[in-house]
Amino acid sequence: MSELSRRRFLFGAVSAGAAVGALVVGWGVLPARQRLHASNPLPLTDGAVALNGWVAVAPDGSVTIAMPRCEMGQGVHTALPMLVAEEMDVSLASVRLVQAPLDAIFGNIAMLQDGLPFHPDDDGALQAGTRWIVGKVARELGIVITGGSSSVKDAWLPMREAGAAARAMLVAAAASQWRVQVADCRTGNGHVLHADGRKLAYGALAAAAATSQPGAVRLKSPQDFTLIGRAQPRRDTPSKVDGSAVFGIDVRPPGMVYAAVRMAPVIGGVIASVDSSAALKMPGVLRVVDFSGAIAHLAGAGAGVAVVARSWWQAKQAALALVITWRDGAHAGLSSEAVFAGFAASLDREAGHAYHQAGDMDIVEGKGSNVATTIGAEYRAPYLAHAAMEPINCTAQVNHGKVHLWAPTQSPGFAVKAAAQAAGVSPDAVTLEVTLLGGGFGRRLDVDMVAQAVAIARVMDGVPVQTIWSREDDTGHDVYRPAALARFSATLDGVGHVLGFDCKSASGSVSHQFFKRNLGLPAAGPDKTTAEGAFDMPYELPNQRIRDVIVDSAVPLGYWRSVGHSHNAFFKESFIDELAHAAGRDEVAFRRALLARHPRHLAVLDAAVARAGAAPEGRAHGVALHQSFGTIVAQVAQVSVEGSEIRVHRVVCAIDCGLAVNPNLIAQQAESGVVFGLSAALFGAVTIKDGKVEQSNFHDYPVVRLNQAPVVDTIIMASAAHPEGMGEPAVPPVAPAVANAVFKLTGQRLRSLPLTLSI
Repeated sequence: MSELSRRRFLFGAVSAGAAVGALVVGWGVLPARQRLHASNPLPLTDGAVALNGWVAVAPDGSVTIAMPRCEMGQGVHTALPMLVAEEMDVSLASVRLVQAPLDAIFGNIAMLQDGLPFHPDDDGALQAGTRWIVGKVARELGIVITGGSSSVKDAWLPMREAGAAARAMLVAAAASQWRVQVADCRTGNGHVLHADGRKLAYGALAAAAATSQPGAVRLKSPQDFTLIGRAQPRRDTPSKVDGSAVFGIDVRPPGMVYAAVRMAPVIGGVIASVDSSAALKMPGVLRVVDFSGAIAHLAGAGAGVAVVARSWWQAKQAALALVITWRDGAHAGLSSEAVFAGFAASLDREAGHAYHQAGDMDIVEGKGSNVATTIGAEYRAPYLAHAAMEPINCTAQVNHGKVHLWAPTQSPGFAVKAAAQAAGVSPDAVTLEVTLLGGGFGRRLDVDMVAQAVAIARVMDGVPVQTIWSREDDTGHDVYRPAALARFSATLDGVGHVLGFDCKSASGSVSHQFFKRNLGLPAAGPDKTTAEGAFDMPYELPNQRIRDVIVDSAVPLGYWRSVGHSHNAFFKESFIDELAHAAGRDEVAFRRALLARHPRHLAVLDAAVARAGAAPEGRAHGVALHQSFGTIVAQVAQVSVEGSEIRVHRVVCAIDCGLAVNPNLIAQQAESGVVFGLSAALFGAVTIKDGKVEQSNFHDYPVVRLNQAPVVDTIIMASAAHPEGMGEPAVPPVAPAVANAVFKLTGQRLRSLPLTLSI
């Protein structure tokens, strides 16, 4: 099988029960493939010797680690080296990073396993067996990707095992040289030490260690950790402060020129004609290129034309001078209002897929004899853009059947595939250098900009071309967080106990579009992301049903930081607050009563509430509790209202993410998530009119500014559990916490995002 065919087959096998059964017979019963030794060698210099697929040691004692995940501000270039350095007993300062080759051992297994639509409380055989199968499938696929708050979670075992194996090989080499027992040796600060005082530096042992037999490899016990669990400064901070950090937009291969783009303003539009005569006469202009054929259906980049010039400003001015006639196509009349009307009609007409149901459905539907109160509400959330600070860009060179890419991408494998298709070469002919990312948030999981850049560079006779989008290009041609509509109903008895709970939502499917764009898979079946944060809530409601209706979307959809949790947390936590109010109970006490069998959730909630204390006069506290990507977060937002302005002064954020590898990074991600989520809660909305995105830049798609940012007080709960995700979980609770505080202050229950008060 070709690599693409193999991936399509395996993904199809996971999607279909019969195929999974066939997969289990034979291949499925074999042990999982190892993740220690790669098929491709590490790119090493300075005489470094590889001890496995992840780790190499140089004669000067420095340790080189393969880095399979991209750094986009979340701190993985600090957290992941800590795992290896801990097990090898070397300083973090001695560790160097090299981009991991596209090898299956670096594939992200945790991200695919976490995509399974199981309730967190479901620890039965079906979940365990399915996770096992998907883990094996993910190991076969070997998709190198950064997303799903999975980097530390996925690396926790393989990178520690790689470090421990390297350490064992070094110890074995020293013991052989000294002719002593391995048990008489220990390690420390990059040396192997003997009980009699002898020591050898790792650098002096590396060559011998590469052929040594390490015997049993043992991971450190947590009580022996000296790095893990202790705050460490970020390794990428100095270069970002002094300007030496290289983002995608900073690369400068010799002879590079620039490209600016014009893309179809209407979703799905195409080019009817282009008059480039004026543009070609402008200073510095080299070429006008139609890249439409390289762009996949429902990608962010639409059909369009690029102008290549000596400078980006020259290219941009010439692109504006192009006279383009567009053929708008079938979506010229598309609007946000029509999208939500379609959602409402689908909810009226379709039953939807039940992601979770428990108890008596008659009671869920309000047919119980002891129902005293019925509560219903409808919530909605708009499309959202990613708005990363570094504009979309990609640099490409196509020369003599070879492609060289410099790209700030979250998906190296997909980027290579897209480049190969756009250039008409095999993936083996593509070289990719992954740069730092000036923000990703899921936008750079997609590779439309890579296909576009390669299509432009292909006609430039070997000259490298850097394609850069303007902010307006980025805002108007994103792959957007889906809009969603959700209807809730609940019944309470006479003393305020919830008897039945029903939720049905409608939205487009990110996963259907993403996997069709990038793997050619059919857009069919359930998609966990549409209902995550709703079906998997921890609240102990005896009779409940959570469903979702997938509505085909003409708007390009993509993974947005925290994905479905970003809106479902707002829906669910706001409605839980409505139920507490209807029951006449304090919102914290109401939640506590529904968490009797969830002690970790209770502890997080209590920690946040205790730290928040009482709200100052004129302000109110809103509470939200949400679990996403394995991490439990409770937030208390301190809010005031002046006229129509909602002001958030402080957010207490309590987090249980399992063992905290680097508390410094966790606090940073909590602060980042709160501000990111607050931007969406207060301001975020992408609207469609006449088939076009109405927003263009930060003046009409604003983000929280410094003077609007709250103090974020982070509490990291002590835990010895397996590390869970941290890049996204602080985002979802912000909106409901703020909305619940606004209700206390004004009596207005805000059920639509962004939060807007009526005067």
